[in-house]
Amino acid sequence: MSRARPGQVLRLGGAGGWPGHLLAGMLLFCLALPVVALLASSSREALTAGLRDPRVLPALLLSLRSTFVSLALVLLTGTPLAWWLARSPGRLRGLLEPWVQLPIVLPPAVMGVALLDAFGRNGVLGPWLSALGLQIPFTTTAVVLAQVIVSAPFYVQSAAAAFGEVDDDLLMVARTLGASPTRAFLRVAVPVALPGLVSGAALCWARAVGEFGATLLFAGSLPGRTQTLPLAIFAALEADLDTARAIALILAVLAVGVLMVMRLLPRRGSRLRPRVGGVS
Repeated sequence: MSRARPGQVLRLGGAGGWPGHLLAGMLLFCLALPVVALLASSSREALTAGLRDPRVLPALLLSLRSTFVSLALVLLTGTPLAWWLARSPGRLRGLLEPWVQLPIVLPPAVMGVALLDAFGRNGVLGPWLSALGLQIPFTTTAVVLAQVIVSAPFYVQSAAAAFGEVDDDLLMVARTLGASPTRAFLRVAVPVALPGLVSGAALCWARAVGEFGATLLFAGSLPGRTQTLPLAIFAALEADLDTARAIALILAVLAVGVLMVMRLLPRRGSRLRPRVGGVS
């Protein structure tokens, strides 16, 4: 009697037979229902009226501007950190990774209070910032800083995993051909890890766009100054549900765009090859 291959068993019976299918279908239903309900509850007239609300455009522009600035800062500082983590010995990496992952597991409200304790007037850095004439809380800078703190781990973890797949022999060949460490990194390591870097950047940006709790506590919800799209939804819920739905749909469209990037990227990334011969 021939034995079925593991993959064949999974295709025929699934995970646990019909009970597994039922449980999986229940979760899939719960995941899809809120988005379907949002779309079904939004008429064209209500959506148009909501988008005309004076809070929408300033919140949208602030969200786009602040998230692209925070993403640039994360890419600039997180890429070398991810490379360092990927190339560090196991013990050192084990000590550093929890600090990178901590903002993911901390509740956003906790992070907001922590940011106030760090950068507030009476915080750890408060006296030095005041001496320089700087005030960070409840400013646009606070919005960007909150976004950087809560979103950076998503990029760093993805980038570190991608850099960990870079073959050391490729880097060694590049160095043998006369490339400096920086040039070998840019011409060899980055192209190989690019799909993971872009995927991490997309997750990072999506997390920054959706940031709410830390921003509310650390930056407040000042229209045109610190009120991003999620905060505008919260403010609109008190008076106009149509406006809240309109802003929610904007965020949903942005999320779908990020999802499409992440799904299409692996197909294109598989064609990437480092041009080791041209690094010198």
